[in-house]
Amino acid sequence: MARYTGPDCKLCRREKTKLFLKGKKCESAKCPIEIRPYPPGEHGRGRPKESEYQLQLREKQKTRRIYGVLEKQFHNYYEEANRKAGKTGENLLQILESRLDNVVYRAGFAESRDAARQQVRHGHFLVNGRKVDIPSYRVREHDIIEVREKARNLMPYEVARAVAGDKTVPAWLGVSAEQMRVLVHQLPVRQQIDTLVQEQLIVELYSK
Repeated sequence: MARYTGPDCKLCRREKTKLFLKGKKCESAKCPIEIRPYPPGEHGRGRPKESEYQLQLREKQKTRRIYGVLEKQFHNYYEEANRKAGKTGENLLQILESRLDNVVYRAGFAESRDAARQQVRHGHFLVNGRKVDIPSYRVREHDIIEVREKARNLMPYEVARAVAGDKTVPAWLGVSAEQMRVLVHQLPVRQQIDTLVQEQLIVELYSK
């Protein structure tokens, strides 16, 4: 699966907000957006006021960059969300949140979604007892995700156990840091998703 391999901090500056793509660095004074809070490029400081279309486009770009999804896959998620009953924007966020790499990140087993994606690709996780190495794998209600026994002594998971409790885990997940296990109580509703995006702008963009 193709993925973005450029500088993450450049993406945050382009969206003019922290996307939290670099873990602890995003919370430190070294975060580039703290030093240069304007878009990159020669004309970054003097960009004109954005039109309605540009606002919608930026919201879509911001959302897919937060979750590390490329354009084609993001559009496919939107089409799926649009076919489901309920609000399309909320369905889209639920689909993005149910990705395995996002669940690993939300559970506190990785500092960023990029790190979580790498851990999944390396085959460190079991879903209901079976190895899954596809970051875009979608978890379902009552699924059990756990770190494989032979991987539990690796540094990322020792750190995760040591700092367990420091990070707020969403209510739709149940996490046992000691056992390196996650139980999906249910798929999240909008009130349980703290991602700061305006999903209605994305719906308006794709509806044109």
